[in-house]
Amino acid sequence: MKKLLIALAAVMVSVATYAQGTLGTVSFNTRIPGVVDAPVSFGDANGPGPGDTWSAGLWSVGTGGTLTPIPASFTTFRPVPAGGNALLAKYVTTVGTVEVPGTTTGGNATLRMRAWQTSAGSFDAASGNVTVNGQPFLQRGESADVVVTGLGGGPSTPANLVGLQGFTIPLVPEPTTLTLGALGAAALLIRRRK
Repeated sequence: MKKLLIALAAVMVSVATYAQGTLGTVSFNTRIPGVVDAPVSFGDANGPGPGDTWSAGLWSVGTGGTLTPIPASFTTFRPVPAGGNALLAKYVTTVGTVEVPGTTTGGNATLRMRAWQTSAGSFDAASGNVTVNGQPFLQRGESADVVVTGLGGGPSTPANLVGLQGFTIPLVPEPTTLTLGALGAAALLIRRRK
C-alpha cells in the first residue's frame, strides 16, 4: 500500500510539473455556436465577408500594447461556396490548437485578431486599397483586444476565444470627403480667430 501511494504521488508531481512548463493554448475558431461569434465583413455587419483571398491571425498584446504575431495561428477565411451561404466567408478556416508564447496552462492572454488581403503578403504590408462591389476598402482590419482566461495546455482543452468581437474592414474615405473636412476645419479656425 505504501509503494502504491508513493507511486501515485510521483505521478501527480510529474503531471503538475508538466502542466506548469506547458504553454497556454487557445482554439482559433471565430464561429462556435453559443460560444464565439466574431464575423468579419466589409463596410458594416451586413457587408460581404472577405472569403479565402484574405488571411487572418492572432497577435499577443503585451505590456504597453506591443503586438507579437503568433504565426501558428495564421489561416485564411472560409471560401464563398458557389450558390452557397456567403455568411461562411466572414469566418476563418479553423486552425485548431494554437500555443500562445509567454503564457502557461491556466493563465490568461490578451489577444487581437487581424485580417489582411493575402496577396499583400502580411498585415503590415497591406497598406493599399481593395475594391469590393465597386467600393474602395482598406486592405486590412483588426479586432479589439480580448482577454482569454483559463488557457488550455498539456492535457487541458484549449481555451475558446470567448469575448472576441467581429469587426469590419473600413471603407476608404474618398479624397473629396477628406478635402471638405480639411476646408471645414480651416474655416472653423479662421472664424475662431476673429
